[in-house]
Amino acid sequence: MLGLICKALAFYVIYWVLWKSFRRFAVKTPIDNIPGPKAKSWFGVLPQLFNRNAWAFHDEIILKYGRVTKIEAVLGEKQLYVTDPLALHHIIVKEQAIYEETEGFLALNNLTFGAGLLSTLGDQHKKQRRILNPVFSSARMREMVPIFNDVAEKLHDALNTRAQNGPVEIDILSWVSRTALELVGQSGFGYSFDSLTEDKQGHPFAAAVKRLEPAKGKLAIARVYLVPLVVKIGTPSFRRRVMDLIPWKVLHDIRDVVDILDETSLAIYNSAKAALAQGDDALSNRIARGKDIMSVLLKANREASDKDKISEVELMGQISTIIFAATDTTSSALSRILFLLSKHQDVQDKLREEVWTAFKDKEQLSYDDLNDLTYLDAICRETLRLYPPVPIVARITRQDTVLPLGAPIQGLDGREISEIPIENNTNIIVSIIGCNRDPTLWGDDSLEWKPERWLRPLPETITNAHVPGVYSNLMTFLGGGRACIGFKFSQLEMKVVLTVLLKSFKFSLTNAEVVWQWNAITSPAVRDREGAQLPLVVELVNKH
Repeated sequence: MLGLICKALAFYVIYWVLWKSFRRFAVKTPIDNIPGPKAKSWFGVLPQLFNRNAWAFHDEIILKYGRVTKIEAVLGEKQLYVTDPLALHHIIVKEQAIYEETEGFLALNNLTFGAGLLSTLGDQHKKQRRILNPVFSSARMREMVPIFNDVAEKLHDALNTRAQNGPVEIDILSWVSRTALELVGQSGFGYSFDSLTEDKQGHPFAAAVKRLEPAKGKLAIARVYLVPLVVKIGTPSFRRRVMDLIPWKVLHDIRDVVDILDETSLAIYNSAKAALAQGDDALSNRIARGKDIMSVLLKANREASDKDKISEVELMGQISTIIFAATDTTSSALSRILFLLSKHQDVQDKLREEVWTAFKDKEQLSYDDLNDLTYLDAICRETLRLYPPVPIVARITRQDTVLPLGAPIQGLDGREISEIPIENNTNIIVSIIGCNRDPTLWGDDSLEWKPERWLRPLPETITNAHVPGVYSNLMTFLGGGRACIGFKFSQLEMKVVLTVLLKSFKFSLTNAEVVWQWNAITSPAVRDREGAQLPLVVELVNKH
């Protein structure tokens, strides 16, 4: 049976290569007239676009080719790389149903997380968001602050213990990753993953989440071209047996991670469901006292009309989806901020003064206190602008369409292009980082980290561009019906953790050369060392 499947896949690959080669040389489309970087191999420019050091290549695309660029992919396939705000509005808001998530993205997320927000489309996705939206409201965020503070204080105590005898080098990425997981665990699901005391991560879920993104990254090409085909073959149990037989380590790594995600999600779901069945007293005895996302979600789903209810499978799918999305992106952003504050000690000192003033005569900061910290807010916005944790996302057209441009571009034939006819099944790269860094929108200093830009009115070029993001003229959390549902949750987490840490600690760089890896979710590493990490020097500071 395995031999038959391998032959079928080989036949598919040969057919696909021949068809793509024919399309490349025999069929011309309007995209061929758009300038872009030249391919250096039959993989096109994908190796430059998706390698771990791709930052300079993306900056080159933005600066050299403008707001819409032709990208050559495998065997000359033509894709578009888009930063133009009007075009982005059509892609993610106005014509969202035409520009869908790619089949590979949906299929792999379904295999990994189940039928959650990251793997559903259309009415099913809208129904899930309707049920989930209230648990991410501003009112709900206010209720989360005490939980966030309690978890952040545990992190504070852990670092305090280690820095008691003077400055000490600590892998901050490890600690903020564990903290982000515990934050979403307690506030999201009334579940504790980590006591944040020992140096080693105790819960297997934490290690599994850490392994997932690097493993998925190694399937970049297979995710696009093979996964959508494979998921249509046979039943899940049959595919599982075949997967076990295929000697492919990365595939087995993802399988093992998914097993841990499933087991943990089931335990969390059954615990919340049992507490809900026992009544309010049982809910109030849970870690978040029944105010966690899952408890609220289960109650809302129970009370919803039949047409608005989502299935148990979909409820289960939200657990690992939300935990994964909230953990890696938040830890990436927090790590980046602490790294930048370590590089810019003057900014760190100024921020600490603001934090000290806010904590005057207070043990913890409230939701309103946090929102009043204007310099902290500016630092968070500027970091999320210049260094979005998710730099790009992909879409694919589901019918022929026409993409309008806010600013015309010049075609290779010298003609001005103000709209681009696009065929069905054309891949589109939505460049979050490209729009966030566009010098024609943000100014000549768009590639510089300047928190102060948020303390004065933004340039008219950006306010008039109508960038379709849900957050602060930025594409960082996307927009439209597939915008990040937890963007307020993420901002609040970051602000709580930063204020709790900066009131007591100073962060400085070590001698290690830190490099930031371009992944689906960016992460720090040290050159010539294995694994993601961010060593910083941590020392206690006294309030003067």
